Amino acid sequence: MRGDELELAAKRAGILDSFINMVDEEQTVSDETKLALLEAMGRDEQVPDTGPLPSVKVFKTGEPINLEPRGKGIYQWQLTLENGDSEAGEGTFGERLELGGNLVLGYHQLTLSSKKEIWHCRVIITPVRCYEPEALINDEKLWGACVQLYTLRSDNNWGVGDFGDLKQMVKQLGERGGAFIGLNPIHALYPANPSSASPYSPSSRRWLNVTYIDVNAIEEFNRSKEAQRWWISAATRRALEKVRSVENVDYEKVMDLKIKGLQLAWAEFANIADASPRKRDFHDFVLLGGESLRQQAVFDALHVHLRKMDDSRWGWPVWPKAYRDPQSSRVKEFCTEYHHQVEFYLWLQWLAHTQFAECYQASLELKMPIGLYRDLAVGVAEGGAETWCNRALYCLGATVGAPPDVLGPQGQNWGLPAMDPNVMRSRAYQPFIDLLRANMSDCGALRIDHVMGLLRLWWIPKDKTAAAGAYVSYPLSDLLGVLALESHRHQCMVIGEDLGTVPKEIVASLRDSGVYSYKVLYFEHDKQRVYLAPEKYVVQAMATVTTHDLPTLRGYWQGDDLTLGEKLGIYPDASVLADLRLDRAKTRQSLLDALHLHHCVPKKFGKHAEKMEMNETLNRGLQRYLAISTSALLGLQPEDWLDMNTPVNVPGTNTEYPNWRRKLSVSLEEMFSNEHINLLLKDLDRSRKGVK
Repeated sequence: MRGDELELAAKRAGILDSFINMVDEEQTVSDETKLALLEAMGRDEQVPDTGPLPSVKVFKTGEPINLEPRGKGIYQWQLTLENGDSEAGEGTFGERLELGGNLVLGYHQLTLSSKKEIWHCRVIITPVRCYEPEALINDEKLWGACVQLYTLRSDNNWGVGDFGDLKQMVKQLGERGGAFIGLNPIHALYPANPSSASPYSPSSRRWLNVTYIDVNAIEEFNRSKEAQRWWISAATRRALEKVRSVENVDYEKVMDLKIKGLQLAWAEFANIADASPRKRDFHDFVLLGGESLRQQAVFDALHVHLRKMDDSRWGWPVWPKAYRDPQSSRVKEFCTEYHHQVEFYLWLQWLAHTQFAECYQASLELKMPIGLYRDLAVGVAEGGAETWCNRALYCLGATVGAPPDVLGPQGQNWGLPAMDPNVMRSRAYQPFIDLLRANMSDCGALRIDHVMGLLRLWWIPKDKTAAAGAYVSYPLSDLLGVLALESHRHQCMVIGEDLGTVPKEIVASLRDSGVYSYKVLYFEHDKQRVYLAPEKYVVQAMATVTTHDLPTLRGYWQGDDLTLGEKLGIYPDASVLADLRLDRAKTRQSLLDALHLHHCVPKKFGKHAEKMEMNETLNRGLQRYLAISTSALLGLQPEDWLDMNTPVNVPGTNTEYPNWRRKLSVSLEEMFSNEHINLLLKDLDRSRKGVK
């Protein structure tokens, strides 16, 4: 492909030809990178669409609905509304087709026809802004807990936090004035490979992680005599005690226990009458889930089957060739021969969805303004169900990440295949719509991880370093419109994780679309380290002390994250670590100054951070600082209520640290019976209610 042809092809595909690098200079993307990304998209020889209309057009409510079909001659048109109503007329190619400005919100279909051909264009009419709950419209200041569900301990769980624990936490927090519980992504992971535990590298974002099923809450488990004999056996009790007592979740042993219990419950369920309410509910769920749900169940059953023969089969790219295509004859034979196992994994999804829905219902009964908020990961893993079933949508020849910056001079490669924006558009955004519908169900808010991905993502050609990547643009305005429409339909507000490098062009768009920003205390200061005053915080935002990728309050104040990073080899350059420690010391002093300035600690409290250890007064003062902020939402971590110091995840590590495994230090029962924690939550609740 010649230079001018390459430039044109890259432009059509959305590959940006330059970017601002870490030294604030414009850097040109190499031809080699452009060609590699075009090949990953399968667009190195693609010709542009020559139809009279695009496959989709998105308009905000009230905008004039005008299109200009390309071509020559006369055509007939018909607009079919989502409710089935329609209108029709005749037009001339090359002239404007005006459909008015009063179409109702929703997904409509415009069809053009000539004597020889028929063309379709989906017309989407969207709200201007995303849904916002009444409490926020009324300017109430809400607070809640941000929880990594697997970290929860309790007297009842099987060594990992589950939906039973979530329901208990909803009750405890709701009774104390909390408005929501924010969750890590609860997307489907890998029953065949439980140790692959990162919630941000899921198998599928449309289905749930069955690890979170509360087995004890299943009717059939309690009714089955065989299941109950197994449950009270000495061997089971020993295994249960072991997985409960360890500091880090042992996913392999936990899933061994859970799958055994679930299989015994499934045997009982399989024998109940098809006319029973639970069987009917299950069959309705399977019918509604359609092909996507069935493919998820087939993938899980097949993955388990193949890994039993060879545990190196981490995902479909290394399966025997006959099984790599979900439509192959061998896969169909497997589905017939192992029908019962496929049904088992369908049933697990039904259980997970039913139990999660019950948690949300509990929050509604407590009149929590938001209840649960879910987290949408930026992508899926290469070897999971979603890519197995949808090769055209995901470009397996490229992964997404971040370009080099000052803190990460090598850049970041997240190892997640890129979703092709051109395929999304050609499918009239149905993949994005399906994703939102799956993740906006049974919750009052959705957090979108790396929300800048609605505008652009850093694509890295396979087997290249992150520095050899380029930005690929996404249709921001269209995606925000669809997001707003689904947000209203589900009455689910949207929070955008906008940390890191945020392009200027997306800031106003997110704000005007009603997407709430994400403000982390550690970063809210100017170049002189003067911390933003609580009354200056952005209202349309969620304020939080930290995140799952950052240290806890104690860890940050004590510099434990830097000590851990040194131990793990993250800072091979001693001078870099020394600079970070010096910066942290100055930051601590600035934080302490801010606490005094805004009366978040007593007047007599120490004013010199240099020798001050983390203590209860300081801990409460830092959380109170955000509690009196003007941000509409406040999210706090139980780890900070418990004064824990170890992080749940250390970016840049894999096996060096037990990421996504560290449990809370005490059980839910102990935490909510702790006098100091109850006083802290009461103080935070009072502070939020006092913000004007």
